[in-house]
Amino acid sequence: MKKILSFIALLMALISLAFGAEKTDIKTLLIASHPYPESSTFIKALEEAARSVEGVEVRNLEQIYGFDTRAIDGAKEYEITKKYDRIVFLFPTHWFNITPMMKAYLNETWGSVGPGLWKGKQMLVVSTAGGGRSTYGKNGRIGVELKNVFLPMKASALHCEMTYLEPLVFEGVSYSRIEEYKKALIERLKR
Repeated sequence: MKKILSFIALLMALISLAFGAEKTDIKTLLIASHPYPESSTFIKALEEAARSVEGVEVRNLEQIYGFDTRAIDGAKEYEITKKYDRIVFLFPTHWFNITPMMKAYLNETWGSVGPGLWKGKQMLVVSTAGGGRSTYGKNGRIGVELKNVFLPMKASALHCEMTYLEPLVFEGVSYSRIEEYKKALIERLKR
């Protein structure tokens, strides 16, 4: 049985090489969060896409800690984060902000350390929003692009001496475009 499993693993590796497996050369940690995971469609799909990229570790806060914002083990998350060169935050836009568990994660993992915490690392925000042009953009209700809603994340990155990458955002999300969103995320993670 062990030989069969080894053979299957080898065969899968060869197939991945032959068909150009998705991978990144940047050690990437993706922190995912959704306040209502049972109804999540887009974040689940994007998380699945990220898991398909070699070199990306995905940590879903609600799967690890449930919904208790005080349960996050900041010391453990800090040690995990130190190992990576790029930190990706994946979440649905939640009242023009990050999710409650994501905020708790930042408080517990990053909160007690001063400037320069993640010097040299990259931060990438990836978010979805149901609202489209009627909400976001110069002529939308809030008057700013969705990617610019996350100014506090940019400030956090700059405070920690990270490189803040252009956010990858999907607004006016549609079920018919899930594969397009997944492909866009994979392509972004590969760079």
